[in-house]
Amino acid sequence: MRFDIMTLFPELVDRVLGESIIGRAQASGAVTIKTWNIRDYSENKHRRVDDTPYGGGFGMLMAAPPIYNCYRAILDETPGDDIRRRVIYMSPKGKVLKQSIGARLASEYDQLIILCGHYEGVDCRIVDEIVDEEISIGDFVLTGGEIPACILTDCVARLCPGVLSDPECFDRESLTDGLLEYPQYTRPYEFHGVKVPDVLISGHHANIEKWRAEQALGETEKKRPDLLRGSNGEVKG
Repeated sequence: MRFDIMTLFPELVDRVLGESIIGRAQASGAVTIKTWNIRDYSENKHRRVDDTPYGGGFGMLMAAPPIYNCYRAILDETPGDDIRRRVIYMSPKGKVLKQSIGARLASEYDQLIILCGHYEGVDCRIVDEIVDEEISIGDFVLTGGEIPACILTDCVARLCPGVLSDPECFDRESLTDGLLEYPQYTRPYEFHGVKVPDVLISGHHANIEKWRAEQALGETEKKRPDLLRGSNGEVKG
């Protein structure tokens, strides 16, 4: 999969996504991530990308022309009518990112073009013209869309073939099946008086799976009971 990220701060995005698993995935060719500096596509001699909002108000808005020019440059570099492409704007107005959204994007698209807003946001006309979907990382406001874009990219990229060593790495983790992950342990066997549960060293795989399922449900009931309730407030299952 390819990720093209439109931003005013490409160095920030490159530093975050150039490390650890996602950095190695880029080096191996499992995913391609390219950042695009929106300022490079400004037609203003000072590379200005923002202006005051019509009607007054506090702050500045990112103007539509530089963003559109940047978007067209991405399309010129990645031509093809058969590319399954999705343009996403990181915005507090969007749907809150969930694991299911990441899984959908990873399975249904070959290319994600991600727009990072800044200042007081962007001219809504560019959203109306090029954006397919708005995504938020939570009900709060940040100074820019770069960190949310990194989070979305990480969430989706790790689900792409070749990024993780085994599909089981994400098939059985928190939120994949709507539950939190069960507690996990490693050496030493005893730490500060707390021992590893006997079932985990029993070698009885059926019992281990049963214990893990029960623990996952218990963790969810205790820490995220909202995950067990439907939209009408009734308990699922």
